[in-house]
Amino acid sequence: MPILLTNRAASELKELMKSQEKTEAALRIWVAGGGCSGLSYGMALDDGMPEEGDQVFEQEGVKVFVDGLSLQYMEGSSVDYVDDPMGGGFKIENPNAVSSCGCGSSFKTEESGEGGCGSCGCG
Repeated sequence: MPILLTNRAASELKELMKSQEKTEAALRIWVAGGGCSGLSYGMALDDGMPEEGDQVFEQEGVKVFVDGLSLQYMEGSSVDYVDDPMGGGFKIENPNAVSSCGCGSSFKTEESGEGGCGSCGCG
């Protein structure tokens, strides 16, 4: 799998889709420029069809869409659901990230160039 969903993440996603009455939706994951380390992750439920260039896969009954450009930065990543004192949430573990900020949603890779923690205040 290009991106792994842990059992816990898949279970939480199915519950979320059920509660929002979007049981046929897919999880769309992407990488965008920005964030305090240069790149940031995004995730949303996608009610539509895959777009041209999307990689589509399914794990534990959850469909996942990832565009080709984002996949370059995320190949081999895993999506997990974690509990912490501030509440639960989805977290991406990316083996391609050479640095990331404390917020957990911003990172940089060798190829993505310079970035620095501090502008979001999470570091």
